[in-house]
Amino acid sequence: MDLDQDACYRAVSTRDVRFDGRIFGGVKTTGIYCRPICPARTPKRENMIFYPSAAAAQEAGFRPCLRCRPETAPDLGAWRGSSSTVSRALGLIEAGALDNADVETLAGRLGMGERQLRRLFKSHLGASPIAVAQTRRVLLAKQLIHETRLPMSEIALASGFGSVRRFNETFQQLFGRPPSSLRRAQGDVSSGPLGEVTILLRYRPPYDWSAMLDFLRVRAIPGVEVVEASRYIRTIDLDGAQGLVAVEPGETNALKATIRFPKLSSLPAIIARLRRVFDLAVDPDAVGRHLSADPVLAPLIAARPGLRTPGAWDGLELAVRAVLGQQITVVAAINLAGKMVAAYGEPLTRLDPDFPGLTHVFPTAECLAAADIAALGMPRTRGAALSSLAAAVATDPHIFSTRRSLEEAVGQLKCLSGIGEWTAQYIAMRQMREPDAFPAADIGLMRALADEAGVRPTPKELLARAEAWRPWRAYAAQHLWAADAA
Repeated sequence: MDLDQDACYRAVSTRDVRFDGRIFGGVKTTGIYCRPICPARTPKRENMIFYPSAAAAQEAGFRPCLRCRPETAPDLGAWRGSSSTVSRALGLIEAGALDNADVETLAGRLGMGERQLRRLFKSHLGASPIAVAQTRRVLLAKQLIHETRLPMSEIALASGFGSVRRFNETFQQLFGRPPSSLRRAQGDVSSGPLGEVTILLRYRPPYDWSAMLDFLRVRAIPGVEVVEASRYIRTIDLDGAQGLVAVEPGETNALKATIRFPKLSSLPAIIARLRRVFDLAVDPDAVGRHLSADPVLAPLIAARPGLRTPGAWDGLELAVRAVLGQQITVVAAINLAGKMVAAYGEPLTRLDPDFPGLTHVFPTAECLAAADIAALGMPRTRGAALSSLAAAVATDPHIFSTRRSLEEAVGQLKCLSGIGEWTAQYIAMRQMREPDAFPAADIGLMRALADEAGVRPTPKELLARAEAWRPWRAYAAQHLWAADAA
């Protein structure tokens, strides 16, 4: 990606918040790279060089600034540039694709060669895939050092470093000092009750938190999820361990996530899932500018400028929700899901007294595949479809992971029992985080675009109109659903 260096310098000189997370400035005289909003005195133009990502600045030999803390910049990596392939690759890296595999394996999952993937990363991010993964580990570790009281050995594990020795070597090489020196004295350092870690998840404003919470509240599965006041809490089952997460508004332009989980090595995966659920990587200004060109969408976006597309914690859970909801109301579907959890979900091995409403984790694919789900009170065909779906997931746990393209993802999902075009698009939107997914046959979308006489567009007509909304049709759908619900 070629940056206009002079324009970047003007953004830094004025501390323009619109560029926060989009560019990073390396200072040649100090060897430090900063965010555009860094409070330090702006260096001279000839002493600065700008990069499109923190990974690019770090790969060029600069180290993160201790004042503006680049690890706290909003993560807009998935929205930078025009390459959907890079966007999907970033999502896979965030989910840990390079923790136990190489770039060639990552490229294969995206349907391309390793050399081509490296070229795309260099063009759009200015850094290699390995550099991006390493930078994510370093910045997460640095955030944990500043924002938690975890011991350094636990931070090394929680941020994805293979060993404490490697963790110490990396920080010594990057900062010229041990990681412990970056933390101010805080007295006793512990991880809190039940392995609790509290961390801030940054986003680019605005953020319509009330709309997000309302969406999750209506769809909360009894025993698994609770929405209270301004907080969302759910149970999680990951890497053979159980725990819970609670998310609520935090400091300026951040959500506060409290994670109680016994395996700290799972923390990067948990954070990646939370960022997906709460759609924290989107640039709402870019989406709003594009969709506001439509006269119908313009007032909806003006009314809800920070509306996000809620993601899903788990692909199987979302697919089951979607299949249960076919031809019945959301409330009825959630009641059925609650019965399923009570019957087949694994009870929490340790109930949390702070959240008595949380009792189970969502059933596993293996359990549902062997269960007589129809006995819970639904048509036999639907119960059989859910069992078949669970069996497919048990056979291929990555069946809901990012695919090479939206079309391929939808095509493969439609091969699963009980999943048609609408359900496939819905799963692609919420689980695979495809910003252009669009369930054109949805009755709510057609109802929201009815004319003054009440005549609704057909799915074919709706698809034709939505062409102008690409590549953010999923956000157009979310605004239309919100308008229809209102």
